[in-house]
Amino acid sequence: MGEGFPAPSGQQQAMRLLRDVEALMERWSNPLWARVLPAPHREAEVIRALRRHCDEKALIVTRGRTVVPNVFAVVLPRQAHRQLLPYQAQVQRHLAVQVRRHAAENAYTFVGAVEVSLRAAGAARAPRFTVQSRIAPYRRPPSSPTRRTQGRVRM
Repeated sequence: MGEGFPAPSGQQQAMRLLRDVEALMERWSNPLWARVLPAPHREAEVIRALRRHCDEKALIVTRGRTVVPNVFAVVLPRQAHRQLLPYQAQVQRHLAVQVRRHAAENAYTFVGAVEVSLRAAGAARAPRFTVQSRIAPYRRPPSSPTRRTQGRVRM
């Protein structure tokens, strides 16, 4: 480090790492979207639609607490969905990160985990993507089966 400059804190290092990961994801995903979706349906438009759903479906619960949808389905034309299948998990994670970022910038809250899924349109010739969203509460993973240990039931 240079003289007069304090060493970066752990939080600064973590933020730098997150920025680097984000830049890597953007470099990877932009060409993918360009290959898969026609020009008017690129990633930026999908992200704008997800943000718009947050903004339009926001519920003010109390002063300082606004709840927004946390479960999204991006319904794609069949051809685009078929091309994205090998990258579906990565794209879904990337879109969920974008939703969480938008929520943080606007002080929105979620009642459960943010989930974004990619689905194929039912119509054979759907001309463009659509977004569906809803507010879904947190779901606990199924609990493990109970066990008897030394005459007591353990959970």
